Amino acid sequence: MSTSSPEAVKKLLENMQTDLRSLSMECKKKFPPVKEAAESGIVKIKTIAARNTEILAALKENSSEVVQPFLMGCGTKEPKITQLCLAAIQRLMSHEVVSEAAAGNIINMLWQLMENSLEELKLLQTVLVLLTTNTVVHDEVLSKAIVLCFRLHFTKDNITNNTAAATVRQVVTVVFERMVAEDERFKGIVEQPPPVQGNTNRRSVTTLRPSAKDAYMLFQDLCQLVNADAPYWLVGMTEMTRTFGLELLESVLNDFPGVFLQHQEFSFLLKERVCPLVIKLFSPNIKFRQGSCSAASPAPVEKPYFPICMRLLRVVSVLIKHFYSLLVTECEIFLSLLVKFLDGEKPQWLRAVAVESVHRLCVQPHLLRSFCQSYDMKQHSTKVFRDIVNALGSFIQSLFITPNVGNVSAVGAPTGGSGSGPPGTAQGGPGPGGVSGNLTTQAAFEYRGTWIPLMTVSVQGSAKATYLEMLDKVEPPSIPEGYAMSVAFSALLDLVRGITTMIERELATEEAAAAESREAQPGKEWQPPAGAHLVWEEMVSACWCGLLAALSLLLDASTDETATENILKAELTMASLCGRLGLVTPRDAFITAICKASLPPHYALTVLSSNAANLSSKAYSIQGHSVQIISPSSESHQQVVAVGQPLGAQPQGTVVLTAKNIQCMRTLLNLAHCHGAVLGTSWQLVLATLQHLVWILGLKPSVGGALKPGRAVEGPSTVLTTAVMTDLPVISNILSRLFESSQYLDDVSLHHLINALCSLSVEAMEMAYGNNKEPSLFAVAKLLETGLVNMDRIEILWRPLTGHLLEVCQHPNSRMREWGAEALTALIKAGLDYKHEPPLGQNQRLQLLLLNPLKELSNVLHADIRQKQLESVLQILQSQGDSLGPGWPLVLGVIGAIRNDQGESLIRTAFQCLQLVVTDFLPTMPCTCLQIVVNVAGSFGLQNQELNISLTSIGLLWNISDYFFQRGETITKELERDEEAQVKQARERGETLNRPFHPAPPFDCLWLCLYAKLGELCVDPRPAVRKSAGQTLFSTIAAHGTLLQQPTWHIVVWKVLFHLLDCVRKSSTTADKEKIESGGGNILIHHSRDTAEKQWAETWVLTLAGVARIFNTRQYFLQQLGDFFEAWEVLLNHIQSAALSKNNEVSLAALKSFQEILQIVTPVKDSDRAGDALAAIGVPPVLIDPLSASGPGRPLVRSDSLVERLTRYNGAELQAPPPGEESALEDLALWWSAWNTWYRTGTDSTRPPSGQTEKLSFIPSQPFLTALIQIFPALYQHIKGNFSMEDLKKLGVILHGAVSVPISSDASPFILPSYTEAVLTSLQEVVLTSLDVLQKAICVGPENLQVMYPAIFEQLLLFVEFSCKPPQYGRMETKHVANAKYNQIQLFAPAEWVALNYVPFAERSLEVVVDLYHKTACHKAVINAKVLQSIIKTLRMPLGLKYACPSESTWKLAVSSLLKVLSIGLPVARQHSSSGKFDTMWPELANAFEDFLFTRSSPPDNLSIQEFQKNEAIDVEVVQLISTEILPFANFIPKDFVGQVMAMLNKGSIHSQSPSFTAEIDVRMREGFSKVCFETLLQFSFSNKASTPQEGYISRMALSVLLKRSQDVLQRYVEDERLSGRCPLPRQQVTEIIFVLKAISTLMDSLKKTQPENVDDSTWAQVIALYPTLVECITCSSSEVSSALKEALGPFKDFMQPPMTRLVQNGDS
Repeated sequence: MSTSSPEAVKKLLENMQTDLRSLSMECKKKFPPVKEAAESGIVKIKTIAARNTEILAALKENSSEVVQPFLMGCGTKEPKITQLCLAAIQRLMSHEVVSEAAAGNIINMLWQLMENSLEELKLLQTVLVLLTTNTVVHDEVLSKAIVLCFRLHFTKDNITNNTAAATVRQVVTVVFERMVAEDERFKGIVEQPPPVQGNTNRRSVTTLRPSAKDAYMLFQDLCQLVNADAPYWLVGMTEMTRTFGLELLESVLNDFPGVFLQHQEFSFLLKERVCPLVIKLFSPNIKFRQGSCSAASPAPVEKPYFPICMRLLRVVSVLIKHFYSLLVTECEIFLSLLVKFLDGEKPQWLRAVAVESVHRLCVQPHLLRSFCQSYDMKQHSTKVFRDIVNALGSFIQSLFITPNVGNVSAVGAPTGGSGSGPPGTAQGGPGPGGVSGNLTTQAAFEYRGTWIPLMTVSVQGSAKATYLEMLDKVEPPSIPEGYAMSVAFSALLDLVRGITTMIERELATEEAAAAESREAQPGKEWQPPAGAHLVWEEMVSACWCGLLAALSLLLDASTDETATENILKAELTMASLCGRLGLVTPRDAFITAICKASLPPHYALTVLSSNAANLSSKAYSIQGHSVQIISPSSESHQQVVAVGQPLGAQPQGTVVLTAKNIQCMRTLLNLAHCHGAVLGTSWQLVLATLQHLVWILGLKPSVGGALKPGRAVEGPSTVLTTAVMTDLPVISNILSRLFESSQYLDDVSLHHLINALCSLSVEAMEMAYGNNKEPSLFAVAKLLETGLVNMDRIEILWRPLTGHLLEVCQHPNSRMREWGAEALTALIKAGLDYKHEPPLGQNQRLQLLLLNPLKELSNVLHADIRQKQLESVLQILQSQGDSLGPGWPLVLGVIGAIRNDQGESLIRTAFQCLQLVVTDFLPTMPCTCLQIVVNVAGSFGLQNQELNISLTSIGLLWNISDYFFQRGETITKELERDEEAQVKQARERGETLNRPFHPAPPFDCLWLCLYAKLGELCVDPRPAVRKSAGQTLFSTIAAHGTLLQQPTWHIVVWKVLFHLLDCVRKSSTTADKEKIESGGGNILIHHSRDTAEKQWAETWVLTLAGVARIFNTRQYFLQQLGDFFEAWEVLLNHIQSAALSKNNEVSLAALKSFQEILQIVTPVKDSDRAGDALAAIGVPPVLIDPLSASGPGRPLVRSDSLVERLTRYNGAELQAPPPGEESALEDLALWWSAWNTWYRTGTDSTRPPSGQTEKLSFIPSQPFLTALIQIFPALYQHIKGNFSMEDLKKLGVILHGAVSVPISSDASPFILPSYTEAVLTSLQEVVLTSLDVLQKAICVGPENLQVMYPAIFEQLLLFVEFSCKPPQYGRMETKHVANAKYNQIQLFAPAEWVALNYVPFAERSLEVVVDLYHKTACHKAVINAKVLQSIIKTLRMPLGLKYACPSESTWKLAVSSLLKVLSIGLPVARQHSSSGKFDTMWPELANAFEDFLFTRSSPPDNLSIQEFQKNEAIDVEVVQLISTEILPFANFIPKDFVGQVMAMLNKGSIHSQSPSFTAEIDVRMREGFSKVCFETLLQFSFSNKASTPQEGYISRMALSVLLKRSQDVLQRYVEDERLSGRCPLPRQQVTEIIFVLKAISTLMDSLKKTQPENVDDSTWAQVIALYPTLVECITCSSSEVSSALKEALGPFKDFMQPPMTRLVQNGDS
């Protein structure tokens, strides 16, 4: 119910009347005036109530009268009455019916009561009611009322004092509240600003409104009173205490800050009165030094007084809090004082309250910011903010360092209950206080033996002070141990929390604004307001050192997990804030602190120590205290949770990790995880520390780079408690998450992270040099993890990441390398697998970027790395092979980067990759890469580690060539497109396009590259590779050569084939002749391949054969090239040099190739077949056979025609051109070129060695020579048109040379026929064949060819001579086989060389001669060249030797041949006798007969009779030839010759006496021969047909010879008979004599028959002279002789008459 409601008014009126009645009752007796006044008051009230509607207003108007009775009642000083009156007055006041005047009266009355010390409490109550219920009391009245209260405060009664104090406080508040209300009322009215007065008097407050004026006066006087000066307004004050005054000042300042801020007058008071006052009152505290001797200063120093000091600090707190903006300078002083109070020299209680005050400031971040702006950021100003923080830090340090002087309990044993020593720590060791065994750990700090408990002092963020609130204490309280520390600790934490939240909030709003402006105006850059950042940066810069010093120390000293957590959180938020503000040094410093705390004490970690060194050089002093950044001490009693090995180059025992270390580590992880973006370069510190922790805890990297607890084996000295064991997976998980969260970092931060990891890794690498200890793989593993989670923007970090990992891969420590490679390859594979936007296929640059490190790995020499690289290539091929596209060159580059020093397994792996590429991926890769594939495959062929791979890679090249062949068209199109693009680019750049084999078309270039590669392989050092490559090269050219364009063939021929031939020739000629021992292990090498030279020989053979085959099969095509002739010459030159090489295999093969290319006959018409053509020419079948010297070669002549063959190879469109003039001419040139080569080869190979050859020079083998000569007939067919005599001579020399070559003794058993059969060697056959071909060609050829006959005869006759005189080969020692006839054949006699058995050859040659002569005897050339004479002359040798011939068949053949030749030749000779062309022949013939018939060689002893008789028959044949072919034509024959013949016959007809007397002697006498001779002589003695004088001459000559012979025989017989006595003469001689006797009788008959003129006198005389001799024989004993003698003597009777004719003749004459 409100006081103005009708009920309330009614009640008031009733109450008042009741009060008045009571008063009148009480005063009835003692105080009648009062009674009367009361009664009249009742009437008055009734009247007012009756008359007025507004009763309250009327009452107020008349209040003086209404109050009067009560005032009078008070004046009685009667307690009962007074109480009643005061109650009534209070009722009136409460209904606000007291006027100003009445109020004044009331106050006066109260004053009197007060002076009389009556009803003091009631008085206070009344004053309070009066002042609070209305505003009628002003000015002096008000001041009087206030003084009244003050006066009551200082009574003797405690209750009164306290009540008065409360009342004063309330009254003061009321005064100010009125002023606030007044201001509210006038709020909207604009006032004239008061004129500024020059010198404002303190009391002049004219400008103020009434309530304001009161408040002003009151406040001013309070200042006066505290300052112990007289008040201006509060008149009547008798007593005042400073403590009370300060409390009042504080409450006003604290409760009504607006008053002072809005009114200048009040501000003025603050500045002019309050501040000086406070400073003055502080002075004892400032000057006082605890424990300083008072004698040192002249006047005794006033001691600080706790109540005042504490209240002053409260005032200061309020001033700073509310009026800082007004009192900037003053506050600077206050704050500096506050800082000074924290000094160690000040009393303990003073420091405690100072710390509390500081704590109050610390919870007001905005205030702190203002300090910073006003002081720290101004020049020449105290760095107040910094000093506060530093002072706090310094204070905390001092608590640890100096004993707590002035606090008894801290020194010595604990006293009282305020504090005690630390309870025993967890280890149960006694604390400094000696208490032990108490297991509940109290939170505390401990440092170097100083133990300080930690109390809960206030809720976080509010500064609830304990000692600043002790307003009732007069003496300084005893401060419990640890209280100051706890407050300081809270202050620190609040300071950090406040600053960081404030700045971060503002940063957040700023960022939001930035984002908004970006949305609104995307183009425009947003500019933050200028000053803000500066202030923040300044704040942080000012406070970080002190904070860090204190926090580090506390962190080190903390034994409580929560406290540790708080400290770490503070350091973390500071670090993060510094990071956000870009303050690198402080950021790094805080991070370093956390890092250091994570590691074991004194752990050597360079990153941190260098950083700490920077900091400790920044020691700063605060009023003489040096604040050092204290490095952690190791004495904190912490629970050890892990023991491990430190990570360092040198092993250094073990280190321990405590629970706190792990806690710090988690903070560190948290920092990195949540604030990674602001870490920048301090990633280095964080990661370095984590790396060491991870190492000590024994975490090792696993797949993907995550760290897992290693096996116990890893570090034998690692010991982990179960607590940590359970933590490890969590830590490992957080570690991984930390790097996963790198995906949310911006690019710059990410780069910082990567750089940090890289430099960590570099350190780890340096540490791992030179030892094979387990390295730290933390950095590498985390680089991998970071790369994997940032795949979406891999481009920006790829280069630094992979660049570093590549370095790691080259590290000598194998474990390090292995991980480097693992990381790198994992990243590459992940990069290729990742679904990029746009996909890799469209982002060529990225793909190449990703693959590039894979290629770089090829430069690493370590095999394990290359193995890893190649394995990943294999995996990439298997998973991504189809989509590699432009990455192929890189991948192929990797596969092909093999070197011989790399070991087999690497090469094998690389080769697997290549095989995969060739089998699966050729169609998917760009055609431009095919050339690389070829090169790579080639390089595998060339590697020398693994022969099988080399061989297989050659197979791959064949497969590749097949692929080219099948997809030729598409490849061509694509390559041409590419080429166009390249040409265009080159043209734009103004360069020329440079590629191998330009200007061949691109597809052809591909082939050429393939051929070139195979060509390289063909000269590989290993024979197997050469062989395989050679076969492949020639097969591919043969199979796919048709695809090449004509100009490309030119390159193939010159650059590929001939180049290859050159190389092979060179290598072969320089190859080593040393014997190769068996090829390792149990492989045996055949003797034909046991030197490098022999192995190269095989290669040469293959190559030459291949090239020749190509020339053969592709001849049409090649002939269309302009320089076929030059090519032909070069090829022939190669063939020649091979043929002349000192290796039988090569030389023979060269000839095979020669034969092969010569089979390129000028195309004959379809109808003729090459074979028939040759047969028609008369080439004997032996030539058409394949060469069979070393296994079956290819048939030289195919049955199908060449035209067909050519069209089949070249595709149907290539028709054979009609053989025109040009081609014929060209052909001729080619053939002659071939002839020249043949000639040079033949000459050089058959030229015997000159001079005495000690070391035997090379001697060509038989098969070689055979093959060489075999070529001639075929060659001759093409050159016969121009084959001249000169050429024939050249041929002869070669044939002769070839036949003369001996055979090496070890080959002879295979080549020489056995001696029983006389067979020609194939060489000899071929030689004869060649001559045969020639003579047949001459025979059918034109006339002019016939001049060659004699030359052929000459050649053949030379061969015939070999039968008796084998040819010499130079001066070589040879063993002639023929001589070995009688002594048993020893093939392996000392001589190395065996001459051939030339007899069969010579004999065959002789047959040929006879045969040829038979055909050509009448040819002019033959006659002119005296061929017959040559034949006879040649035959004379075997004829003469007869039995001395090497082979007896020889002379027999010679005789028969002579007979045949003469039977043809003599008629010719007779025919031409007149021309004299045969004159020289006759003597030669005579000598031949003579040598043969009367040989000087005796027959061998073992000749059987039958043989002898056969031989005699031959002699007889010769004589018969003379009698039939020569003597009958004597008139055509020179006389001397006939004479010689007659003499011979004569000689033959007389038996020559052999001195030996053997049983068979009679046979050896050649009885038959003598007989024939004799008969012939007789026959020609008288020929009845002596038609010509010539004939007569022969007869006479024959007769005289005959007679002479008979005479001789008879005389010899007579003598022998006489001598022999009884012994019969030999049968032979008897036969002879009988024959002579018969001959004489025959002669006698003849003489009778012939005309006398035919017989001249000398003949007669000779006949008659025989008679006596005949008579002598009568005595013979033999009956046969006797009967023959009888017949001989008989005819003489015809001579027994006188010769009448003589007389006639005489008469005639």
